Amino acid sequence: MGKITPVIDFSTELADLFDLRGKVAYLPGGYGGIGAAIAWGLALRGAHVVVSGRSREKAEKLADQIKAGGHRALGIAADVLSVADIKAAVDQVVREFGPPDIFVNCVGIQREEPLLDVTEDAFDEVYRSNLKSAMFLAQAVARCQTEAGVKGKQVHLLSVRAQLGLRDRGYSAYCSTKGGLVMLIKQHAMELARHGITVNGVAPTFVYTEMIQHVMDNPEFKQKLLERIPLGRIADPKDVVGAVLFFCSPASDFVTGQIMYVDGGITASQ
Repeated sequence: MGKITPVIDFSTELADLFDLRGKVAYLPGGYGGIGAAIAWGLALRGAHVVVSGRSREKAEKLADQIKAGGHRALGIAADVLSVADIKAAVDQVVREFGPPDIFVNCVGIQREEPLLDVTEDAFDEVYRSNLKSAMFLAQAVARCQTEAGVKGKQVHLLSVRAQLGLRDRGYSAYCSTKGGLVMLIKQHAMELARHGITVNGVAPTFVYTEMIQHVMDNPEFKQKLLERIPLGRIADPKDVVGAVLFFCSPASDFVTGQIMYVDGGITASQ
């Protein structure tokens, strides 16, 4: 019997690899510097975008800007430290736009404390924001996706600190929570694979946003950082958007449980 090969019509099958028209995308923490760029990137590919965060004003402001650009968007208030708030926010997404096809977790904080001075309160705050919230956000979205039969996409933002420590800086809480998120992604990918839901992560190095302004204002640290990045520059928010769009689109339908490092080559050179 001869070898059987699939017949592929490239003219049609490749045309919509990055088409997100009509998809519902939910972005908790989506009004920050990186999150806002991702929200715009998804909207420009045709997705209906819902942004949430503690500040209703900031969420609605970004949503209004996206709507003014001719796209569908909604801004809502939600505190990811509350599991009840998480569920209520996802329920609101479903009521307004339908079950989310795409979930991009943009939540993340840092409380820098040297190892010898780490406090329980600060460590718990970072853990609850960076790791516990990721668990229950993903759970709430997965419940909607599986109940509706949505072959969805889940994407978490991490950092190169998921893989690398940072010399002479107080990053115990941040590094440990981002490292834990790597394994959460892999485990969720395994549990949701049978539902056709993919789970992946995007891990950038320092990105030019307000969050790192205090670091960039230190000329010595900035110079050392630039010297360590093989491509010779710090990331721009749009550098992160491309990787996220890939994981949110049909182009990544056969990719799950993976972390893409958007780092100018740092993790390849250590």
